[in-house]
Amino acid sequence: MNMPNFLIIGSAKAGTSSLHYYLRQHPQIFMPFSKEPKFFALEGEEINFQNPDKGINLYSINNLEDYQKLFEDVTDEIAIGEASPIYLYSEKAADRIKHYIPDAKMIVILRHPVDRAFSCYTHLKREDYEPLSFEEGLKAEPSRIANNWSHLWHYQTAGYYHAQLKPYFERFDEKQFKIYLFEDLCRDSLGILRDIFEFLGVDPDFNPDMTKQNVSGMPKSMLLQKFFSRDNVLRSTIQTIVPEDLRHNAAKRIKQWNIGKKPELLPQTRQQLTAIYRDDILKLQDLIDRDLSTWLK
Repeated sequence: MNMPNFLIIGSAKAGTSSLHYYLRQHPQIFMPFSKEPKFFALEGEEINFQNPDKGINLYSINNLEDYQKLFEDVTDEIAIGEASPIYLYSEKAADRIKHYIPDAKMIVILRHPVDRAFSCYTHLKREDYEPLSFEEGLKAEPSRIANNWSHLWHYQTAGYYHAQLKPYFERFDEKQFKIYLFEDLCRDSLGILRDIFEFLGVDPDFNPDMTKQNVSGMPKSMLLQKFFSRDNVLRSTIQTIVPEDLRHNAAKRIKQWNIGKKPELLPQTRQQLTAIYRDDILKLQDLIDRDLSTWLK
């Protein structure tokens, strides 16, 4: 059975959805339509996250048989991959990846940890899965982690990139990694894509549709937002009669229309979190050989 030969391992809310969308258009790349199977983070474990979004439990994979089914439609593609940003954060994923696919290439996009944390919060607030303010959510984080809430609610804890990357660098050759900053992707998406295409050994001149994915902000209509984020009879009926690609494209357009103004992060909260992350950021810039001084401001 097929297994992937590359993975997008992180980080959450750093452009991985867009990257997944761009890469799977390439005729020499195979990626499952659904993102985030999470297999290498959850293999052999009970999937029973206690956070409000129970869909995470339904779409996560914890066994090899179901994971390999994701790749059963592979034909002659050169690069076979999937995107699960939890892999960077998971304490167990690196060892499992080493066991199953030791030669896999890995792509990492890192976003300023404070911006990433607030983006996760905004996403969950928009989906009506976060009842608290950002500051309240930070205070609730230790108890949520103890009660087995998914990584998306680990706003602060998921931002220590040096601590997360170090185990990967200890287990794999550095040539197996491509590490970018979120700023790189925003500034030159096509250039980054061409670099990734070359890294994966596919035609670097392919031009994908570069439509922006996952536009952030709060919904104009929470009722419309809940229609797309909650199970209901009408949605279930549509799923049975409309092909998946068409459903996805229509839903994306409607969701983008429904997005209003973004919430704003309090300056004092940004300052406090930046101070908390400072030591990890300094270690990270040495590990990946990138100037991260702008992250310290």
